[in-house]
Amino acid sequence: MKVTFQIENAAPVIAECGAGDNLLELARRANVAIDAPCSGNGSCGKCRVKLLEGQLDSLPSRHISEAEYAEGWRLSCCSRVMSDCLVLVPDIASAYRSRMKTADLSSPKEIAIFEEAKAQLLGSGIDFSNNFMALELMMDPPTLDDTMPDNERLIRAIRAKLGVEQVTIAFCVMRKLAATLRQNNFYVCVKGVREGDSFRCMEICAPMDQTLVGCAVDIGTTTVTLVLTDLTTGAILAKGSSGNGQIRYGADVINRIIQQGRPGGVEKLRHAIIAETLTPLMQTLCAESGVRPESVLRMAVAANTTMSHLLLGLDARSIRMEPYIPSFFSWEGLRAGDLGLYANPEAPVILAPNIGSYVGGDITAGALATGIWDEDAMSLFIDLGTNGEIVFGNREFLMACACSAGPAFEGGDISCGMRATDGAVETVSIDADSMEPTIHVIGGGKPVGICGSGIIDLVAELYRTGIIDPRGNFVREGSRVKRNAHGMGRYVLAFPEESATGWEVALTEVDIDNFIRAKGAIYSAIDTLLQSVGMDDGCIEKVCVAGGIGSGINMRHAVSIGMLPDLAPDTFCYVGNTSLTGAYALVMSDSAVEKCAEVAANMTYVELSTCPGYMDAFVAACFIPHTDSNRFPHSCQEV
Repeated sequence: MKVTFQIENAAPVIAECGAGDNLLELARRANVAIDAPCSGNGSCGKCRVKLLEGQLDSLPSRHISEAEYAEGWRLSCCSRVMSDCLVLVPDIASAYRSRMKTADLSSPKEIAIFEEAKAQLLGSGIDFSNNFMALELMMDPPTLDDTMPDNERLIRAIRAKLGVEQVTIAFCVMRKLAATLRQNNFYVCVKGVREGDSFRCMEICAPMDQTLVGCAVDIGTTTVTLVLTDLTTGAILAKGSSGNGQIRYGADVINRIIQQGRPGGVEKLRHAIIAETLTPLMQTLCAESGVRPESVLRMAVAANTTMSHLLLGLDARSIRMEPYIPSFFSWEGLRAGDLGLYANPEAPVILAPNIGSYVGGDITAGALATGIWDEDAMSLFIDLGTNGEIVFGNREFLMACACSAGPAFEGGDISCGMRATDGAVETVSIDADSMEPTIHVIGGGKPVGICGSGIIDLVAELYRTGIIDPRGNFVREGSRVKRNAHGMGRYVLAFPEESATGWEVALTEVDIDNFIRAKGAIYSAIDTLLQSVGMDDGCIEKVCVAGGIGSGINMRHAVSIGMLPDLAPDTFCYVGNTSLTGAYALVMSDSAVEKCAEVAANMTYVELSTCPGYMDAFVAACFIPHTDSNRFPHSCQEV
């Protein structure tokens, strides 16, 4: 049998299969991007496709109405192929790959934050220097009277240039040594790294190519961001981002670990991040900046603990099982060639150290970038993404934890939720009298769904205007408030004729309940972390919010719904993609590598699941803004 995937705005893909094959699994095998945050268990309703021809055996789903079913809409995860089929894959299903909105140094605001972080690190004693160098060498060509082998001739020239005792030549250099020397009349550029009295030759090329390049990578659960930098000057040569290709195996790390444990899962997840995500990104950026991959001599990767394991192809199953032990916290000796990365095969790959099963290198790199380890002020560092990680402390101590907020901040668990791509509502305000919304859509045009920052705004505005009560139930009626046959309410942000899809964009009571749990997880984690050191909200002098979601959050709204502590507005600051900034520091600076290891070693990991008071704190926070109203005296509800 054959299934033709007719992909909107892309070439069709034809895949062969057997009778009864699962449509979503078939799409994955054929490398067809269909977003499935729940990894195919039928709970999210995001893997919609439209059957145009043929027959699918599809289980009923609450996510597909009778009218939509009659039109041909199906959930791919709940559908089995029964004949040759033609299936439409909506553009939104693959938007995460190419149009994800990320904090990737793509705006003046992000660049300014990045430069400020660099200046702060320099002020903290981080020396942005390394031992990589390019040597211009002129050698005498061999003759019948001078029959010295090419490698010895090169070693002698390097020794004379640097005065070092030991010179080693990488195999990738040996393979091209003879040809490169003769093509350039024995006048060449050699690139490598000096360590004490030794030099390792990693690249040989024409003398005009003396650029030394580093690559800093932030591997998030949802997005991947990468920069190429000049290892000599620190200048950014190119930057870019894309969705993490692993998304189609689940929105969160748990689903991906489960997928990795299935037959062929290790290689599928590794292929998705390396071949489908990192390699195309690096190829594009190298082409844009005129950099040959052989010139990328150093890489630094900041990623959470699970992402690190999936990148390396290591078994991550023990991370999700008590006592939650990963294969490594820190690991040295990895090279780009070990992973097949688009870089010099000898390039060392620095992994930002993990400190716990759910607090990884993205947070240690982020903590390094914020500089909270070098300040007297008590600071709270929050990285909001697919997961929620929190660090609290100052130069005297640092405590860290991760909370299972779920994928709500990425649009998961929300009926009309989506990631921050074109068509996503990212800001909302509601008129208290008319109950009419004013929205801003990423990319302009009509809305497709609503992303994390928009959900925060919408819930806050629904509460402020008295449309919902503290439990998230609808208590006001109006043209935008609709109810189903069971009396369950929803707020319609866009009626079918107002949306880009022809479907209603609405937030239901079930959605709000899911979101309240997510925001409650964030606040209760902060509360528990503070209590673990005998402190409360009043001790916090600065709150640093990082991550792609953080860039769009209205902090006042986040406080009003009880997601963040009720502190003065000037306490909060957005600090950009600190994971990427930290990775940049690691690739540029040998002293940053040492300091990051020190910060990680001095950071205490708190496992919330073992804290006796955490569940009580979580239940108390599952209310708008909180069951203890005294904690939020500035709640913005207007009744």
